[in-house]
Amino acid sequence: MNIEGNLKAYLAAREPTARYTSFDYCFNHFQSHRDHPDDLSSPSGMEMSCLQLGFYLASWGMLRGSSSLLKRSARHYAPVIEVIASASPTIWEIDAHAYNDEAINTIMQTAARIRSALPDGASSILVTKVMLGVFGCVPAFDTYFKKGFGVATFGKKALKKVAEFYRDNHEIIDAHRVHTVDFASGNETTWKYTRAKVIDMVFFVEGGL
Repeated sequence: MNIEGNLKAYLAAREPTARYTSFDYCFNHFQSHRDHPDDLSSPSGMEMSCLQLGFYLASWGMLRGSSSLLKRSARHYAPVIEVIASASPTIWEIDAHAYNDEAINTIMQTAARIRSALPDGASSILVTKVMLGVFGCVPAFDTYFKKGFGVATFGKKALKKVAEFYRDNHEIIDAHRVHTVDFASGNETTWKYTRAKVIDMVFFVEGGL
């Protein structure tokens, strides 16, 4: 596997209007509230939070075909925003370099809360895409990622494998932690892609080959 080649392929078309830059705008929104997450679910913050999350999920393929999300408005994500706003402060700090048992337990507990907040039920694909776009703490365990990474399911065993991959390849992963794109200016922000996000890119491309 050509890790650097995969990353260059993913980042090659990265520009303000490109499809996958929706991640940047969603991530920027939620990260800007990480010190005051209650604002996300406030009367003034809820609508924007739902819109950011919903459009990111749409761009990332979650509103295709027979998806139940296709039949829902942005207001459908309000219970998820409530979960995010009340999540453990620890979840905002977790990344692939620190997947110890405690961190993995926090990830799984947060995933369970997000899953329960979606009235129609939620696949691990949807749950991990939400967690990636909001916290950046896990890769999105979609079809391409799982195929490329060689795992069948999202769980503790898979997360430990992610941690091992990071340890073995930390230099190249850290070197590709690019800054997110700002919506208003199109320039770089102060936020960087997380290690889990970079790993997501590697295996999303690998699984699509």
